[in-house]
Amino acid sequence: MIIIVTGSPGTGKTHLSKRLAKELNYDYIDVNKIIDEHKLSDGYDKKRDCKIIDIDKLNKILLNTEKKNLIIDSHLSHYLPAKKVDLCIVTKCDISILKKRLEKRGYDKNKIRENLDCEIFDNCLMQAQEKNHKIKIVDTTNEYDIDKLVEEIK
Repeated sequence: MIIIVTGSPGTGKTHLSKRLAKELNYDYIDVNKIIDEHKLSDGYDKKRDCKIIDIDKLNKILLNTEKKNLIIDSHLSHYLPAKKVDLCIVTKCDISILKKRLEKRGYDKNKIRENLDCEIFDNCLMQAQEKNHKIKIVDTTNEYDIDKLVEEIK
């Protein structure tokens, strides 16, 4: 089973992904590590303060695995083909809490605004829907919703 976890930066993808991997005894894949290990960055976007990633190359590497039970953690994971993914979890978070999380990461005002806008307009959710993923939305603002999701998937 392949479960992808997507959502705006700071919404709790990694926390949820690692917890699911542990509870389900699945392999955890940190897409940022894959990007670095395979040198998938096509440059750097100074305005957005982020790497430019070739999604097609990334998808080929992510899908070229013999592992069967995976949790894939990334705001890019919803670009994987829906036919290869069993469940797409979209993390959501209260905007005021998300803002504090992004500030704590040291993001500048423009990057915080862009990520808050992505959350407000449900960019990851809309893109996952466009790709026809089977979607489960989880509010990571409080641990109760995460506990509930873990129990549902088990």
